[in-house]
Amino acid sequence: MKIIHFGAAFERDGLHMKMVFSAEAASETSDTRLGNLPEWNLGDLYAGLDAPEYEQDVQNCIQKSEAFEKQYAGNLEETLRNNPRDLALAIAEYEEIEERMGKIMSYAGLVYAGDTANPEHAKFYGDAQEKLTNAGSHLLFFTLELNQIDDKAMREGIKNDASLAYYEPWLTDLRKDKPYQLEERLEQLFHEKSISGRAAWNRLFDETMSSLEFNIAGKSLAVEQALNLLQDVDRDVRKEAAGEINTVLSSNSRTFTLITNALAKDKEISDRWRGFEDIADSRHLANRVEREVVDALVEAVRDAFPNLSHRYYGMKARWLGLDVMEHWDRNAPLPMQVDTVISWKEAQNTVLDAYRGFSPKMAEIAGRFFDRNWIDAPVRKGKSPGAFAHPTVPSAHPYVLLNYLGKPRDVMTLAHELGHGVHQVLAGEQGALMAQTPLTLAETASVFGEMLTFRALLARCENNTQRKAMLAQKVEDMLNTVVRQISFYMFERKVHTARKEGELTAENLGDMWLSVQGESLGPAFQFGDDYRSYWAYIPHFIHSPFYVYAYAFGDCLVNSLYAVYENAETGFQEKYFDMLRAGGTKHHSELLAPFGLDASKPDFWAKGLSMITGFIDELEALDRE
Repeated sequence: MKIIHFGAAFERDGLHMKMVFSAEAASETSDTRLGNLPEWNLGDLYAGLDAPEYEQDVQNCIQKSEAFEKQYAGNLEETLRNNPRDLALAIAEYEEIEERMGKIMSYAGLVYAGDTANPEHAKFYGDAQEKLTNAGSHLLFFTLELNQIDDKAMREGIKNDASLAYYEPWLTDLRKDKPYQLEERLEQLFHEKSISGRAAWNRLFDETMSSLEFNIAGKSLAVEQALNLLQDVDRDVRKEAAGEINTVLSSNSRTFTLITNALAKDKEISDRWRGFEDIADSRHLANRVEREVVDALVEAVRDAFPNLSHRYYGMKARWLGLDVMEHWDRNAPLPMQVDTVISWKEAQNTVLDAYRGFSPKMAEIAGRFFDRNWIDAPVRKGKSPGAFAHPTVPSAHPYVLLNYLGKPRDVMTLAHELGHGVHQVLAGEQGALMAQTPLTLAETASVFGEMLTFRALLARCENNTQRKAMLAQKVEDMLNTVVRQISFYMFERKVHTARKEGELTAENLGDMWLSVQGESLGPAFQFGDDYRSYWAYIPHFIHSPFYVYAYAFGDCLVNSLYAVYENAETGFQEKYFDMLRAGGTKHHSELLAPFGLDASKPDFWAKGLSMITGFIDELEALDRE
């Protein structure tokens, strides 16, 4: 049983608590130019916090988990030898319980993400975690015992029974975990203590971050609104916002440092007991990607820093008329950009039109998110910052959370999260056990959705000034996705390596942060103490250690994939949808083979990075005109 954690990237009406917000908690996104921003309807999961169906499902999970353990624990191999179909039936029953648990935790997590400052929502989420962790302890034996079955016996069973063969991808994938699994009682201890350990620290981070207030220009702002001001056209506004962000993060650094130390130590203990050699190997295993492939990606991006970020930000400094940039200038609007607010309706049409240009089917699936209230877009105090697409369970549908403020980047974020959503809808056909895609490939559809949207917008440019502005914005987004995320990965490696030697101070963490930022962004910037606490707000470090390289993996992969699409005469769309439908049933090498791509080849990542280089080359050419 996997407990779902929600980070950055959850009024009573009659008898039921509904996920709507009262006038007192109305949207903090007050700009009327945005239009009506949608709030999600979680009724497709449960009618409300006190819905009888919710409590029935919780009790059902508890009872079925206990009965499942009594029926199957200790005799799975015998079940297989007697009749392979009986083992297939056991897996199907396990899948049904997992699906129902996933639905419960998805609902509780989305409620919590909608308002993490609401004590009732926090309790609801915490209670759900605790109950399902207890129920899940009765299921722990199943995957452990499956992996103890003799390989030959399992192959014979799969060969002789079609219903068991259906689960072959899951069984094969499951066996990759075998070398790192512990004895059942230890696994149960790790599982049950997660609520008072890792999950508790995750929750403390979420609630601390969502409760922070940033006083800027006489207004009290949430973290997402404060960070948004770093894109303001007025440099004085950016400077004031940057200073306040650092002040607030610094004043809470004791808490964030403690959380970071505790979670890094927790991970080190788990890795040591399981026998992982490298600090990131557990993430690589979860992603079903080889360490060598990730190392090649990191090396390729790191080698390209001078030709990518250093070169681009040197140009940007000239465009801004600065000898050297401060960190609050990194996302500053460019002089050639028009400072516009993009309404929600315009953003919706832009993304759906781009998707439709690729495939009507893609636009139809994405359109469901708008038509059926699967999106929560306004900024609110207490709402989880950032954005995410959560798949929930195959019997339901995904939900998307945004903090929409009408910036061009917000449109790209919408395109990104809807790409996830389309992927999750298609992969749901594989069922609860095989729908989940490894993080490295989970970013493929999202980044591809962004690229489609960008290309559609670029084609509308009427002159070189508009084209230059569009290209520059895209390059910045790609640098944020590739260079910045790899620098985050480098930072995490420094943190987890150093933590093995003892506790880290806020000063230690700040030094590491400034070191990787200086290396990755280059001499166009000067970084001082007013930037040293910014590591603290990034939720990926807390919720999913070493997750961040998946963004760079996905971006470089999509750059190569998009080149294949541009040169393909026919058939690309169906191959693409087949890849998304596969979910977690195939290794990345199998999924990329139909496109003639191989991530294990030394030159693969260089090809992916060449698209960014090409955009920067074009910008330099336009700059000379």
